[in-house]
Amino acid sequence: MRNKIKQLMNKEEGFTLVELLAVIVILGIIVAIAIPAIGNIIDRAQGGANEAEDALVIDAARLYFTTTDEAHGGSVTVGTLKSGGYIEVRDSENLSDTITVTRSGGDGDAYTYDITER
Repeated sequence: MRNKIKQLMNKEEGFTLVELLAVIVILGIIVAIAIPAIGNIIDRAQGGANEAEDALVIDAARLYFTTTDEAHGGSVTVGTLKSGGYIEVRDSENLSDTITVTRSGGDGDAYTYDITER
């Protein structure tokens, strides 16, 4: 019985250095491929979020211009939209008060809205 236990304890099995290095190389290749792909996904998501944010600010500016005396053009900042209750900002780091919406080109009901950041 003791001999059998000694035989089992002496029988050490594991991975060789070559096998471990092969796994590390394979993982490195996977990471090298995955990181740029993930970066592109994040960039596209950020671009989509920025477009949605711009649309929200323009909608708030449209409401502002239709409810105030500025009938044909003018500018309004996000700070003015926030203080007037036209827009609610939960994350002020992403939507700065220095963003300005300018309305121009009033041909009937067609206006051009431009967003700039000072």
